Amino acid sequence: MFGIKHIKFDSMTYVLHFKNGNIKREGRGLSFFYFTPNSSIVAIPMGSNDLPFIFNESTNDYQTVSIQGQISYKINNPKTLADILDFTVADNGQYKKNDIEKLNQRIINEAQTAISSYVHNIKLKDAIRSAKAIEERISEGLKASQAINLLGIDILGSNILAITATPEMSRALETETREKLQQEADQAIYERRNFAVEQERKIKESELNTEIAIEEKQKQIAEKKMESDVQKAENDRKLKEMQLETNIAIEKQRKILMEQKNENDKNEADTQGYVLETTLKPYKELDWKTLTALQNNQDPKFNIALAFRELSENAHKIGNLNISPELLDSLLNDKKESKK
Repeated sequence: MFGIKHIKFDSMTYVLHFKNGNIKREGRGLSFFYFTPNSSIVAIPMGSNDLPFIFNESTNDYQTVSIQGQISYKINNPKTLADILDFTVADNGQYKKNDIEKLNQRIINEAQTAISSYVHNIKLKDAIRSAKAIEERISEGLKASQAINLLGIDILGSNILAITATPEMSRALETETREKLQQEADQAIYERRNFAVEQERKIKESELNTEIAIEEKQKQIAEKKMESDVQKAENDRKLKEMQLETNIAIEKQRKILMEQKNENDKNEADTQGYVLETTLKPYKELDWKTLTALQNNQDPKFNIALAFRELSENAHKIGNLNISPELLDSLLNDKKESKK
């Protein structure tokens, strides 16, 4: 009514109330009446803002990369910013101009300028892996930028969300990476197979060494057995030689004993013969009749036998001889009885 209006702002908005070109009141979260014909109100948001961006840059190997991220900032000097950009609001609280977009564009331009030279000097693969380095360069470039400092804002930080190549180059890199991974997989398979072959070789070598050791041990055992057999044969030979020598010595001793025994028997026989000859010598010159008489045998049969012998010696002188059967029968019966 009559050009007097009331306006109210929240606590995150810094308000400048100009009246006739001079600041009448200023501060955060103001609420007041003003006369519209001679008043102008500037409202600057004080909260932090996240500014998203996407840059397309060329790398050293003439490949295009897309850099996506965001910049966080806040306004620390609203009066300075109000001198550079127009944040005037209308009676309904809406901005008359959209200079907030102009502010965001200036920040994005400074950020792109800060990383442009860096990306141009590296290759595509390095650029894709340089998110941290690009973040640091954006933050350093914005903080060191004189244009940003004149705006009265503080850069809170920057974040790189993605760095991507063109779809064709991405597929090429994927193919290259896939082939490299396949090569690494093939190399791993080769190494695994090679390891398996090496282990198999070691096992075979160990088995061969074991067989060689067993054969060597068996050879040593055979040699020792052969040496033992040779030694045993040598001992048997020596034993047989000793036995043979002993037998020969025994035979020699036996021969000597036999010769001595024969000599003794001969001497004994000679002695006995001499004794017998000497004993019988007196009887040698005697006839048998005398010898018979010396025996003094009283057996009538013995005497009859002597008579028959004497008759036989003088048979040429006897014409007829009669012997009674009783005499022969008695002699024969006595002979039969003696046999029984």
